Amino acid sequence: MDIQSYNQLIAFLWNIATDCLVGTYLKSDYWKIIMPMIVIRRFDAVLEPTKQGVLDMQKNLESQGILEKDGALKSVAKEQFVNSSPYTLKDLKSRTNNQQLKRDFIQYLDGFSKNVQDVIERFEFRKQIDKLTENNILGLLINKFVDQRINLSSRPIYKDDGKTIKIPPLDNHGMGMLFEELLRKFNEAYSITEAGEHFTPRDVVELMTELVIIPIVDKLKDSTYRIYDGACGTGGILTVAEKKMKEIAKENNKKISVFLYGQETTPETYAIACSDMMIKGEGAQAENIKFGSTISADAFPRETFDFMISNPPFGTSWAKDLKAWGYAKKDEVTDTRFVFKYADDPEYSILPNIGDPQMLFLANNVSKMKKDLMSRIVEVHNGSSLFTGSAGQGESNLRRYIIENDWLEAIVALPDKIFYNTGITTYLWIVTNQKSKNRKGKIQLIDASSLKSPLRKSLGDKNCEITPEFSRQILKLHSDFEKADSKYSKVFENSEFGYWEVLVLRPLYDENGNIVLVEKGKNKGAKVVDKDNSDKEIVPFDYEGGVEKFFENEILPHTPDAWIEKDKIKIGYEISFTKYFYKPVEMRPLDEIVSDIKTLEKEAEGLLDSILRGLE
Repeated sequence: MDIQSYNQLIAFLWNIATDCLVGTYLKSDYWKIIMPMIVIRRFDAVLEPTKQGVLDMQKNLESQGILEKDGALKSVAKEQFVNSSPYTLKDLKSRTNNQQLKRDFIQYLDGFSKNVQDVIERFEFRKQIDKLTENNILGLLINKFVDQRINLSSRPIYKDDGKTIKIPPLDNHGMGMLFEELLRKFNEAYSITEAGEHFTPRDVVELMTELVIIPIVDKLKDSTYRIYDGACGTGGILTVAEKKMKEIAKENNKKISVFLYGQETTPETYAIACSDMMIKGEGAQAENIKFGSTISADAFPRETFDFMISNPPFGTSWAKDLKAWGYAKKDEVTDTRFVFKYADDPEYSILPNIGDPQMLFLANNVSKMKKDLMSRIVEVHNGSSLFTGSAGQGESNLRRYIIENDWLEAIVALPDKIFYNTGITTYLWIVTNQKSKNRKGKIQLIDASSLKSPLRKSLGDKNCEITPEFSRQILKLHSDFEKADSKYSKVFENSEFGYWEVLVLRPLYDENGNIVLVEKGKNKGAKVVDKDNSDKEIVPFDYEGGVEKFFENEILPHTPDAWIEKDKIKIGYEISFTKYFYKPVEMRPLDEIVSDIKTLEKEAEGLLDSILRGLE
């Protein structure tokens, strides 16, 4: 669907909401009606052409006394779902009696196969039917949604010649865009998706897919591959990634099959993901979309995947996951995706701050990499995942775990305002358990923040896009690796990002200038630590001679009474794009500054006298 058709559809649906629901529903509740109606009409439009055949088959099955009809009816409908009621939505638009309409509409909903019933239940739409009927809204809604000027189906509407497209189809990614934009319009101060959760634009998804598969396309076999998204939302990443991956494989003469797996915790977005899997003819795939929290209720605990592409939420609390686990504090978590044995620590924790779950999703993906075969991850993060958490804390521990296992291939900085409802800077993490030989022990940073094209009209916060030309440039920077343009790409040894956190201790002195000693206990005779004068020092891994030389060169000359406790040294990792890609602002020439000052002085001549005269 092109932008013009998309904007027309948004406007039409917005007008339905304002025409039918105003005065009965709060603006922020419009989505409770409009979104399920979109999905219901979407199913309805797909089933319309085969409706009579389904009814004929049902009559035949009933005459034979056959009770289990769904399989045969789906076969006639040529879909993974069916509606066995006597009605379509168009049949119901002629009802003039509200109570009769209500009964027939309920019968219509009851006629859907179980998989569609499950989708409708996620919207809790049946709870609204009484209110819609009592306020004479139900009939208005049905009439609006079957209007021939719009197409909510995944199939195009053709002109009378049967060949020329009159109204383009609404694909899965278009549904995701629709969902996001309508929520924003219904109430810009409130959204069903919490802060940090945002729909992923097609240009970003295609770039993510290209980064996950093109670098290893020569290793692809004529085989089956599994794509996973643990924060799948409306399923847009999965469906676009599947299509793009098949296109890339075909271009490279590879015959592949793709299976999709995802999990989503918001009922409405989960329902859209499932419905669109069914609509695109992949009923079995819809069963691979699971409802619930990936963090506290992993639906794929023993599964591994070839490709994992995700845009997880960030900046939101995961306290509800702690509660779901039955824990009061994150220190109680025992899930082996997040707490395991590593670096001589039997309870090595990579649990991040309770206020931000994005690193949990990365850890979950890492845990689902294949053991002996290649897995690749591309995941969206904000800047905090690069540096938050000091040595020994969860975020730093996860960076350490990934880097020390040599799994971090590259990080790509994306342009600002590339997403629909956030303008913050975002990054793509590329993680793999099988780096190419030339990349072993190294990490590539790519600054693609300037590689963007402005949109003619902003879509929410999104005011730019990554065009195919810029995608090719980013992919070339990635493939060129150490030969890439240094303006945009830099390559470092893994150790560049590691450091030791060293606690430098100072003794406490009494009023006479003598060092105070411990008087009792097992530490009797040891120096009492002056906590106010003790400090932490960060020692980069590349400091020649390590911690001992650092202490000798940088600490003792200034504080000869200091000491360090080696058993308390911690290891940390952080990555700073600013450090490596900072571009200082060029200073203006001195003569230009002087000229401006003289101009201002001339303009200000007599100004004070004029002001004072005005006060007399």
